[in-house]
Amino acid sequence: MGEKADAGYGNAEREAFAALPAKQRLLANLVAVLVTGLLALAFAIVFIGPVFAESVTVKYRDGPVDLANFDCTGDLDSSLVKRICYSAANSYMLIRLKGTWYHYCEIDTGTVDALLNAESLGRFYNQSVKDSGTGGRFSCRDSAVPKF
Repeated sequence: MGEKADAGYGNAEREAFAALPAKQRLLANLVAVLVTGLLALAFAIVFIGPVFAESVTVKYRDGPVDLANFDCTGDLDSSLVKRICYSAANSYMLIRLKGTWYHYCEIDTGTVDALLNAESLGRFYNQSVKDSGTGGRFSCRDSAVPKF
């Protein structure tokens, strides 16, 4: 009984739909397409969006840098240092100071770890990483900047 009832119900619905004026059928189909599209868009934003990597613009570097190639912190609780991303394979660090990203070349893992564990990120950065504090030790001006 269930199969015949379901089949009859579906046919009756189709017949009722076919009996509607053309404008109403068109509107109903348009609404169905829009709802399906919106659901697909919502799915893409929620489930596929996070797959795409974050890119940042770095001062004194050409083009955006894809952060998928880095180990990055979340937002940091510092008035100066807001985020740090490091590529150990390239000894290359990106650091966001307030709203601007900067880069440092040939910076060793020990220095990055010490920065991340410093009591004051800003003070450590100014004394041990920044060009004026290190004499340009980690400056990318005279170093090969990695391609990403």
